[in-house]
Amino acid sequence: PAPCGELTVQVLDAGGARVADAVVTVRAVGRLAGTAPSPVRRTIDQQSLAFIPYLEVFRPGDEVVFRNSDRTRHHVYSFSPVKSFEFVLAPNESSPPQRLDEPGVVAVGCNIHDQMISYLYVTDAPRFARTGPGGKVRFDALRAGDYEVRAWQPRMRPGRAEPMQELGVGGTSDKALVFSLALLPDPRRQPEPGGRGRRTQLVQVC
Repeated sequence: PAPCGELTVQVLDAGGARVADAVVTVRAVGRLAGTAPSPVRRTIDQQSLAFIPYLEVFRPGDEVVFRNSDRTRHHVYSFSPVKSFEFVLAPNESSPPQRLDEPGVVAVGCNIHDQMISYLYVTDAPRFARTGPGGKVRFDALRAGDYEVRAWQPRMRPGRAEPMQELGVGGTSDKALVFSLALLPDPRRQPEPGGRGRRTQLVQVC
């Protein structure tokens, strides 16, 4: 077997804090993509007036279903040109499957509860990973060659291109990259003095 290397990617914000919920994609330069995996169906739940998870990653051809596990109705919608939809879900009800055919970002909100927001990141990149609280992901078994590595996070300014770094992997060498992202404040509800929440507005992402 050909020797393979490993890549570690750290995602930070402009202040140096570790960033969760960032998607890192890796593409080989000048190499044909392999066979795409079979489509899958993922569920976005609604619990305690929040979408769970806040961010989910899909491949073109995958499907998403929204389920309402709350005791109140939710009006789920998206204006994204990648995928638009709108439906009302009663408690314990699930939406029809929504097929995601095109790469891009689908911002999802609730027209009844403004603080609810979720992002569907659709990518055709062969390799991807999502950061946890430590802001770090690791890719192993990278064959020798050149790669393009990109990072995206929901709080990046709409319309701003994903930052990209090029990387050469040779033999069994291990590589490390750091992305520093300029991020907007978290759009989800934040506690304020007196216990009142802050209303947010869904931002359309192209």
